[in-house]
Amino acid sequence: MSDTSIEKRFIKVGSKNLEGILRVPENPVGLVIFAHGAGSSRLSPRNNFVAESFGKRGIATLLFDLLTEDEARDRNNVFDIPLLGKRVVEAIGWAKSEPSLSALPIGLFGSSTGAAAALVAAARAPRDVDVVVSRGGRADMAGKDLPRVQAPTLLVVGGKDGVVIDLNKEASSALRCKKQLEIVPGATHLFEEPGTLDQVVGLAADWFETHLRAAGEEK
Repeated sequence: MSDTSIEKRFIKVGSKNLEGILRVPENPVGLVIFAHGAGSSRLSPRNNFVAESFGKRGIATLLFDLLTEDEARDRNNVFDIPLLGKRVVEAIGWAKSEPSLSALPIGLFGSSTGAAAALVAAARAPRDVDVVVSRGGRADMAGKDLPRVQAPTLLVVGGKDGVVIDLNKEASSALRCKKQLEIVPGATHLFEEPGTLDQVVGLAADWFETHLRAAGEEK
């Protein structure tokens, strides 16, 4: 685990100037863009904990709001996967336009409905997305885009999140890329049980580090 310092910046992303938090450690191996679930935001303590943990592993992170405050008041937008996927693609475009980030391989980290948005974005920007991780995600909601995902994809689900386990198994069957399903014993949907979120961080960081490094070497 790296002890390097991490630069933290507050930025705006895309056509809607969506609020974001960018963390960049020294000599990052890649950039992971977060796609949060319904009712969450860039200020989520859980996602910020994960982002800080990734930073210690040498992974830059971008947390941003997928919707404006006005848009988020309409519950239809919260579950509009094509719209959320488009916002993730815009965030990827923003990163590619930043001189300090443009050469970095990109990973996507989605939770709940955000996992579907991440997978849709990976399917629609295959040359720009190098790896995907879903945490307690509704990967199934990516629907017809699942077979088009090319990036290595890790699905992490809580052992007590029964319905979501089944939905992730279905989604995994539809994926044609390199894939892996990991079930964290004793964890419910939000991984609030002691130690379970740490397990998610470990699994995700290992997956990101492996595939971001491989993508960086190819580039």
